Amino acid sequence: MLCVSGGLMEQHPQVFLSPSTCMITQRPVKQQDVPPPLPPRRHLIKPRPTSLPLPPPPSSQPPLAPLSLPPPVPPRVVKGGESRLRANVNVVSLSIGKLVDISQASGLESFQSPVVCGKCSAALSCLSSIQRKVWVCEFCGCENGVNDSVKSVCVGQRAGVHSDDLYLPNHSDDDYQNLEDTLVVFCVDISGSMSVTTEVTSSCGSPTYISRLEGMKDALQRALSSLLLESPRKRVALVTFSDEVVIYGDGASTPLTLRDWALVDYDHIWQQGVAYSIPHCIAETYEQLVQRVRDLREDGATCLGAAALASVAMASRYAGSKVILCTDGRANIGLGEMEHTPSLSSSPLTPYFYRQLALQAVGSGVIISVMTFEGTDCRLADVGRFADTTGGRVNIVSIGTVATEIHSASMDNILATGVTATLLAPEGVYFPYEDENNHKLVREIGSVTKGLEITFQFAVKPEFVEVFLQKDTLPFQLQLSFKTREQEKVTRVITQQRPVTSCSEIRAGSLNMAVLAVHCAQLCGSLTIEGRVQEAQRQLKAQQDLHKQISKQRPIQKEDSIYGNWMDTMTTICDDIITESQTLSDEAAKVMYQMKRASSVGNNNNNNSGNTIEIQKKTRRKKTALMEPM
Repeated sequence: MLCVSGGLMEQHPQVFLSPSTCMITQRPVKQQDVPPPLPPRRHLIKPRPTSLPLPPPPSSQPPLAPLSLPPPVPPRVVKGGESRLRANVNVVSLSIGKLVDISQASGLESFQSPVVCGKCSAALSCLSSIQRKVWVCEFCGCENGVNDSVKSVCVGQRAGVHSDDLYLPNHSDDDYQNLEDTLVVFCVDISGSMSVTTEVTSSCGSPTYISRLEGMKDALQRALSSLLLESPRKRVALVTFSDEVVIYGDGASTPLTLRDWALVDYDHIWQQGVAYSIPHCIAETYEQLVQRVRDLREDGATCLGAAALASVAMASRYAGSKVILCTDGRANIGLGEMEHTPSLSSSPLTPYFYRQLALQAVGSGVIISVMTFEGTDCRLADVGRFADTTGGRVNIVSIGTVATEIHSASMDNILATGVTATLLAPEGVYFPYEDENNHKLVREIGSVTKGLEITFQFAVKPEFVEVFLQKDTLPFQLQLSFKTREQEKVTRVITQQRPVTSCSEIRAGSLNMAVLAVHCAQLCGSLTIEGRVQEAQRQLKAQQDLHKQISKQRPIQKEDSIYGNWMDTMTTICDDIITESQTLSDEAAKVMYQMKRASSVGNNNNNNSGNTIEIQKKTRRKKTALMEPM
């Protein structure tokens, strides 16, 4: 194991490597932690008298009795009584929500394009060396020809081991876009099951019953009022679904109804949604929208997939738009139907629709948030892909909380769209669970809201360990490409050089628990959603063991206890899975999707931190059945 040490947290507050050292782990092998073999043992035998006859020559036959072996080697103990770290602590954390905010950037602005390597696309940086107009890439070793002007402009102004550069275009290919010229689409279930009632306490204190649809209508009217006050120039549209999809748009136009064969025609629904015009802002159509909401009646089945597709198509005309999907049941007709399909892990057709639509939303700069009612079975593990892929919220609401959740989702500000993160390390480094064979990792992020953090772990291939141990430092580079809210294209390049050390010099108490815990939550949430539950259990066990080691070497902080409770929450879910063929319940899927979006406790801008903390508190109070059999 190798470690890349340094103080990256002090140098750049939006990019963290754990610990104050960034560690690089070699690819695991079958036998680990095995000491080197003992040298041949010299047996103490008395000299043989010269008067005795010589022994017979050695025979090719094997001896009749086995030769005696030396006693086993005692267990090796690391200096200081510490055990070796079994968890991969080579983790980098990126505060994407802060990195896309170029108003806070302290980097060097340039109106040129970055000079990139012809092989790995690494950008010329402060670490680059140019000799005789040739730049040998520090990441892949490729030789690139450069001219003198590039040398003076791109390297001459940068020195040291850290650089943060912004590349802005001289002009934008897109027309100027009003920051409020985006669309919020409320996609609402009005199927027959929305008539189910719940007992609530009225304003006078007496019990009363209201239906899910009545609670939804009240929540929508509150959300419309808030949007009118806070964003009067924003466009707002309404779409409902039962056994047909009705597009009301901004409430002032003639509704468009999709039914029968149209509910299974992907291209037709997309074309109809894109073509439906939303010419007015909410300040002009507030009354019409409120009346449309008041007139809603529950009836019929649930064509959720077709309604979601139409809503995303409408929102795709305005980058930075949002779709808020509210339902109380799984799709049972039309596209995305899962009433008669088996579990998530054994049915590739139904998840394909949700993955495909989610990717199309990402490409259009649209965020989808998903809300379901408690006590229902909506197959949130499938439907939640919308929000997980696009950067939206996943939550289970009640009659009492639906208004608050809808308001929060409608007010989420999208900071950037079309975000792509590229992480480069030296050749010989790889990214477990991401790309096992490449030292370059590309992650399509899509739209970004405040508080978004993403993490990666990296390791070293066995054949490169000795090579890296001979070096003092290793280079790392982050390339972040995105469009701002003003539709300005930006490329941000952060390059750093990190010292190298061996793992025996790393103490568990020096590790950054926030970075490691957030990464473990994100990774294990992803593995569980993918059905790789046993691997998630292994990762959780390693993280819990590491947490115990840290607690022995330093006082436990309040944040450390919260992170430990996250691990306990996820362990409870994984332990309840008897076989990997079981289907995640909606409650368990909600937990895992929120863990995939986890961020450090100190991040006050995080949209999901409060939800994850609330989840672990509930888990401590009572262990509930979070899994359901097929």
